[in-house]
Amino acid sequence: MQPREAPAVPLEPAVTKDGHAPLVQARDLAKTFDVSAPWLNRVIERRPRQLLHAVDGVSFEIEKGRTLALVGESGCGKSTVARLLVGLYEPTRGGFTFDGLDAHATFKTPQGRHLRRRIQMIFQDPYASLNPRWIVEDIVGEPLKEHGIITDEAQLEQRVGELLESVGLSPLDMTKYPHQFSGGQRQRISIARALATEPDFLVCDEPTSALDVSVQAQVLNIMKDLQRQRGLTYLFISHNLAVVRHVSDQVGVMYLGRLVELAGKHELFGSPRHPYTRMLLDAIPKMHDIGRARTPVQGEVPNPLEPPGGCAFHPRCPHANARCRAERPQLLEIHGVRIACHAVEEARI
Repeated sequence: MQPREAPAVPLEPAVTKDGHAPLVQARDLAKTFDVSAPWLNRVIERRPRQLLHAVDGVSFEIEKGRTLALVGESGCGKSTVARLLVGLYEPTRGGFTFDGLDAHATFKTPQGRHLRRRIQMIFQDPYASLNPRWIVEDIVGEPLKEHGIITDEAQLEQRVGELLESVGLSPLDMTKYPHQFSGGQRQRISIARALATEPDFLVCDEPTSALDVSVQAQVLNIMKDLQRQRGLTYLFISHNLAVVRHVSDQVGVMYLGRLVELAGKHELFGSPRHPYTRMLLDAIPKMHDIGRARTPVQGEVPNPLEPPGGCAFHPRCPHANARCRAERPQLLEIHGVRIACHAVEEARI
């Protein structure tokens, strides 16, 4: 018999230091996918339904003008969180509020159209996220026409030119097709398209992972400049800890659909608490540690269709005990850092 997990307890509504609520508040956000075989196959083979808990009770806040980065190994649920926040997926449980509004409820109302203008997404692959049959003017101008922001063709052309200039491209690029640009230039076009509706919140799903390192730096600097100029709020998803250190204010570490640590950038990189966070940071090559053997990330991520009981990380954790194997840890605030770890809670590490 599998041990019963403790029910998830949602965090209390957060308030910033100046007494205002954060722009984005996710509460016990969860998404489950049915990945079962077809019904007839299940009947013949006597197999039960299979459910994949891609995101399982994630809670966080993002203040206006700040950046929260989500990190973790592939398959931990980062991109699913991104799609939940922009309304591409409907949550199985929980939800999130945006500027005081229940976002998923608002998406279904006539006011949802205006809310979608304020929440935009930059996708991971600049080669797949742009329509190859459209010129840049149509790609960047589509949100402006779709939302009825600009209908006059001359004004539309002028606005698209301004958006391209804001990301370091020329208005003369409007007549070109995506295949005529490099990967970094295509991602700038994606950023210009996301900025077209003048959003407050940008969800960035690994926007630089498909780019060369030098081009990554250019795109990241553009994004930071735009944030300062426009007061943008970012959810930045990445598996590159060096990039996260450059762009983030807060960092959330995800493992198998759950947040295991949530802390300010300096606290997390300076004194990581959770064993998984320590494992990720130990695997980063360091210039002053030449000659010292690096600590590899131990073990493999468990099958998400059959996650281990208790703490999902316990099969790979050197500090795991009987409680870790039987009881799922809750995300608790300990010394100003949110951690889901029995070993930290009990001061064993």
